[in-house]
Amino acid sequence: MKRVCRICPHACILEEGQIGLCGARKNIKDRIIDDNYGQITAIALDPIEKKPLRRFFPGSRVLSVGSFGCNLHCPFCQNSSISVRGNEMTQQSIQPAELAQAAKALAGKGNIGLAYTYNEPIVGYEFVRDCAFAAHEKGLKNVLVTNGYCNEEPWKELLPLVDAMNIDLKAFSAGFYHSVGGNLETVKRSIKLAAQSCHVEVTTLVIPGENDSDTDMERLAAWLASLDKTIPLHISRFFPSYKMRDKRATPVKDILRLAEAARRHLEYVYEGNCR
Repeated sequence: MKRVCRICPHACILEEGQIGLCGARKNIKDRIIDDNYGQITAIALDPIEKKPLRRFFPGSRVLSVGSFGCNLHCPFCQNSSISVRGNEMTQQSIQPAELAQAAKALAGKGNIGLAYTYNEPIVGYEFVRDCAFAAHEKGLKNVLVTNGYCNEEPWKELLPLVDAMNIDLKAFSAGFYHSVGGNLETVKRSIKLAAQSCHVEVTTLVIPGENDSDTDMERLAAWLASLDKTIPLHISRFFPSYKMRDKRATPVKDILRLAEAARRHLEYVYEGNCR
């Protein structure tokens, strides 16, 4: 029997055994589940600033875990080795209680919790939810690093379990989002709801000739400021990757210029990957 995935606006209609556009959600016995449940492709104890989060427990560390799959198809993806690959990339399998215990055991090294990152964590929704429950039971923090391309109902269900997010706002252009298989308004809604529930920081990766206009950055920053002018914005350099290996890296001067434009609206603006 066909079933509709409820997690994101793609609303993939899947037959038994079929995998969705994200490469991670599958119809198994008439239920759509995350086929990547507990399948870890990357795990590391990272500085919290690497997420990037600059104003959430600065100086701490967070146990960062990723799986495989993503519900967007950005040609500039910085983690394409896992986001567009399947379970052949899995390095280990782990259950939520085990992962939470591993995170707790790292408290002596400055760890404050779990970060769901590297690939798009939303496509592994059930695993993230279960891990987040287990982490909170142990007094740990939950951090979500996400593209925010999620339906409203599951997003709201997850929010009480999340302490901090970094959300990609890839551009302030409906056309740009259409080109990567997403929708700007959906991501804006996710940011707005998250900002009412937990600590939120936003990242925009600036790609030469794609989303590097002063006008778009002014509009993006002004919109964020309309929610809360203290939301931190990270404006990061692009480096050639995935299907854009022939594109030049973003000049540092462009990042500095766009950061100044954003500071006309926001209190906290950070230049990323400029060293």
